[in-house]
Amino acid sequence: MDWYSQPSTDSSKPWNAHNVDELKRKLITANHILHQQGVVDAYGHISIRHPQRPDVYLMCGYMAPAIVTSADDLIEYWVRDSSPVSPNAKKGYSERFIHGEMFSKFENVNCVVHSHAEAVLPYVTSGVPLMPIFHMAGFLGDQVPVFDIATVYSGNDQQDLLVRDSRLGAALASKFVKTGNGEVQATPDPDHTVVLMRRHGYTAHGKDIETAVYRAIYTKVNAGVQTNAMMLRSAMPPGMTAAFELEPLTGEMRRDCLKMNEGTQDKPWKLWAAEVEKSSLYINRG
Repeated sequence: MDWYSQPSTDSSKPWNAHNVDELKRKLITANHILHQQGVVDAYGHISIRHPQRPDVYLMCGYMAPAIVTSADDLIEYWVRDSSPVSPNAKKGYSERFIHGEMFSKFENVNCVVHSHAEAVLPYVTSGVPLMPIFHMAGFLGDQVPVFDIATVYSGNDQQDLLVRDSRLGAALASKFVKTGNGEVQATPDPDHTVVLMRRHGYTAHGKDIETAVYRAIYTKVNAGVQTNAMMLRSAMPPGMTAAFELEPLTGEMRRDCLKMNEGTQDKPWKLWAAEVEKSSLYINRG
């Protein structure tokens, strides 16, 4: 048996079989991991769909991910319009609409991450395509689309590049399908795992927390590797020739690396969780 295709992880359970309190604690850990791994700083966010109430999602309130501490720091939102379930909810993120529209359009998406990781920013400003160039990034697929919010602004929009309402969130969500043109009907699964956001950052998703966190982290790592590879090639002395071209993974490589990535992502999760648990910065009373 190929054990890569039979991962023995808690995340392999159906999403609606998870205990919501356990997921809240894991969501707090995920906030800490994303900070510790340099995917988020004071900005950026992660959310999950409520396992028993698919029309509700959860994310922390207006605070830096590293200092999310307890379930009291989390806010429940309606998927339909990203309004708080509780009328007494504290202040939340203005870009929660990224998450609400992803959950609205894709029923098998259960976790969403939004990041401005510095290693990825050159690919949202330069026009150079981000490619899966090593085996840990097979999930990036044959294309990483770029969403340009400027193309959907209307005259009265505040043009600060933030996804501030459902209309802008829906436009971003549409880029996760290969025919995305600003409108997308609800569908179980997106075609793309990651979408870059021009002049801004990127958004990733997963069927569970581990998958979304893995993709967010290795998108950043892959971007750094690609940048270094391109810089190294451009710095070659005269007369020296590279031994091979800088190319993305082939279709077969992407497919099989994706299988390997998802079959083993419980291993880095355990390491990342242990690292934040041992750090005095991160407190989890979830």
